Amino acid sequence: MSALTAPSPSIALPFEAALAEMAAPLLLLDAGGSIVFANARAAALLACAEPVGLPLPALLVPFGAAEPEAEPILEAVRAARPVRTRLTLGSDRRVEAALAPLSAGGFALTFEDVTEQLRGAALARQEPLTGLCNRVGLHDRLDAALSEAARTGAPLAVLMLDLDRFKTVNDTLGHPVGDALLRKVAERLRRATRSGDLVARLGGDEFAILQVDPQLGPQLGPYAGVEQPHAAEALARRLVDLVGRTYIVDGHMLNVGVSVGVAIAPADGQNADDLLKHADLALYRAKAAGRGTYRFFEPAMNAQMQARRGLEIDLRRALALKQFDLAFQPQIQLESGEVTGFEALLRWNHPERGPVSPALFIPLAEEIGIIVGIGEWVLRTACREAARWPQPASIAVNLSPVQFRGGRLVETVVNVLAQTGLDPARLELEITEGALLENTDSVLDVLNGLRALGVKISMDDFGTGYSSLSYLQKFPFDKIKIDQSFVRGMEGNAECGAIVRAIARLGASLGMRTTAEGVETADQLDAIRAEGCTEVQGYLTGRPMPAAQAAALLSASSVASPA
Repeated sequence: MSALTAPSPSIALPFEAALAEMAAPLLLLDAGGSIVFANARAAALLACAEPVGLPLPALLVPFGAAEPEAEPILEAVRAARPVRTRLTLGSDRRVEAALAPLSAGGFALTFEDVTEQLRGAALARQEPLTGLCNRVGLHDRLDAALSEAARTGAPLAVLMLDLDRFKTVNDTLGHPVGDALLRKVAERLRRATRSGDLVARLGGDEFAILQVDPQLGPQLGPYAGVEQPHAAEALARRLVDLVGRTYIVDGHMLNVGVSVGVAIAPADGQNADDLLKHADLALYRAKAAGRGTYRFFEPAMNAQMQARRGLEIDLRRALALKQFDLAFQPQIQLESGEVTGFEALLRWNHPERGPVSPALFIPLAEEIGIIVGIGEWVLRTACREAARWPQPASIAVNLSPVQFRGGRLVETVVNVLAQTGLDPARLELEITEGALLENTDSVLDVLNGLRALGVKISMDDFGTGYSSLSYLQKFPFDKIKIDQSFVRGMEGNAECGAIVRAIARLGASLGMRTTAEGVETADQLDAIRAEGCTEVQGYLTGRPMPAAQAAALLSASSVASPA
């Protein structure tokens, strides 16, 4: 009987013709599993000119369907029950086979070519830039791995990764270089993992790794045979080292780092969402610890994150409801003892939390981006108050590095000066090295734009960074503010005194004023004066005070030096 001949005497025209010509590949089997009919589509699919009469295993196995894949069909034939399964034909062709028992005896076996469908599904789970798995693919694989882990009891690990300083690469060298760097990072991640692990790119500079049972066998990589969490820790340590090594991209030497958060299943979560969330919390902790390191999830992180979210909500509300206030700390000229200006200090008195430390809420405001709005409010309020003072004292306002990123800082200062009527020469903007660390050339352009307005620029917390001197060469600051840690250390540490002396002399030689911050004792003040600083600021010479009190202080003709 050929593939186009009648299937059996029980099948009569026109059904015979219909079965032979139907679009779907079709085999009819007898109760023992031998082929009794094959239409042309089935014969072509299985590359067999005369399939009728062959037992099903003899038909499937030689033409590409591996025995383990065909076994569900053979088992269903023996059990006389329906089954649906996928088979691989040849090297890259996938079909879905459906076996159905017939009421008249025997079976109907149909095939559907799902090769393109599966390819499309695979592409839908692939991130196009690096070829890694995307977030959807990671979630699917993690679901499957957790199911397997629940059956076997074998732990697995999820590592969340975030590149450090990648934004600087994009901002300074452009997205093509950034994309090339991401591809190189992806390749290093592939090399650091085993064949059974999954590497995914979740978007931007975020990656994730699913590390399955590390005891799957010595052939699978350096961590095989190592129990969790030691295997995850070894991989995290390896990633920090490997990703942090120098890259060469389009002739540029690039250095980025990576922070890693680790969660272990089932201890840290028994479903994909919990495990990913907890790995992300651990990543947040790693970044907060200074980046370029890794952290494991701890249950306390959940409570800390909830507290952080609560503070974030209150912080956003504080900006909208104008709950912030400014305090003004006097700056004293050492030679005359007169108040020459004030530094505006941001204060937040929450109706329920009470006073919230700037050290707590300003970093959060910078992280979530609302520092730009807060900074503009500070600038506007400080300038408005200063414009009302009875003497033309200077007003110092701190700038966050984040305020330099939007490209509107000069425009904002112009508008504030115009609206408040403050003489630009009375405004001092203080920046830290953190602003210059990010995209130095762009920041210098902004500083030059501000200088062109007549505004003065101060380097704050001088001496605490590692490139302070080079920044003095790049931009002619009007003032250097010596960090209070050196001032407080002068009484018991000769090295601090030497540093203060060196900074004061450096400022004098460069034509810059020097302000010593954090002066709290008469001995400190004497030492500062002896080292040649020009100004002083601290609790000894004046605590932060309300705007009205600052105005009253200036109403006095002069303020004598406490010394």
